[in-house]
Amino acid sequence: MSRKAEGERADIYARITDRIVADLEKGVKPWMKPWHAANTDGRITRPLRHNGQPYSGMNILLLWSEGMARGFTSPMWMTFKQALELGAAVRKGETGSTVVFASRFTKSEADGNGGEVDREIPFLKAYTVFNVEQIDGLPEHYHHRQNAVLGPFERVEHADRFFRNTGVVIRHGGSQAYYSPVTDHIQMPPFETFRDAASYVATLSHESCHWTARPDRVGRDLSRYAKNKSERAREELIAELGSCFLCADLGIMPELEPRPDHASYLGSWLKILSDDRRAVFQAAAHAQRAVSFLHGLQPIQADERAAA
Repeated sequence: MSRKAEGERADIYARITDRIVADLEKGVKPWMKPWHAANTDGRITRPLRHNGQPYSGMNILLLWSEGMARGFTSPMWMTFKQALELGAAVRKGETGSTVVFASRFTKSEADGNGGEVDREIPFLKAYTVFNVEQIDGLPEHYHHRQNAVLGPFERVEHADRFFRNTGVVIRHGGSQAYYSPVTDHIQMPPFETFRDAASYVATLSHESCHWTARPDRVGRDLSRYAKNKSERAREELIAELGSCFLCADLGIMPELEPRPDHASYLGSWLKILSDDRRAVFQAAAHAQRAVSFLHGLQPIQADERAAA
């Protein structure tokens, strides 16, 4: 990879991380912005591609943030070229929003013994998309996408079924919610102690993301969680993002008020992101893997992936 390409990639990490850090410094968690908007309960979804497939990982955060900042109500986005292929056109003067594409390429290098070895090198590429509200001439269904909004009872019933299908062991009692790697179970306070059913589901979503960490699931190392403040904060960021992604998929309002045992992580996240411009990208990728694993345990979707 050329120095120019490496510089561009580093700039992508820095620009996006700086935006998130600026929000955190104000005490605002950017991944919670969509749910703070008025009249959005039950309407939050992941951002969608032009073909209706959901975005994943870091792009969820980027497009949620852009949609909120610019007042878009549609979750659907597409590239300039995709709009043209549909016989439409981005309006003159409209500015796009950045999304990223992460992949790898193989490079052959000398192994020091006269031979060559193939090394996989990750790369990050940014490209521009536009919300459908910035585009004229699209087929009518792009502007009137009907999202079925489930009632509170239906949403919770659907979520209960989702977690039953994962096979996670859930025990109730006490006043704290946590995942125990030693006994491989999730401990939840009694249901009736939560403000409402959605708060219970949001907390369970968070703990379920921790549950995926075991080596025979997605394989995140939790061995230093109890001993290292930075490692603990990284894992909590993964679970926090994963909970937001999963809540959007389930149509459940996440827990907007921080739990007392999580309130202290804001400063830790600021330090991590300031020290490592890739940290939030890595956290979002881990969160996506966790949520995709949970979706993969659902019998109806056994052959599918939760997100494109």
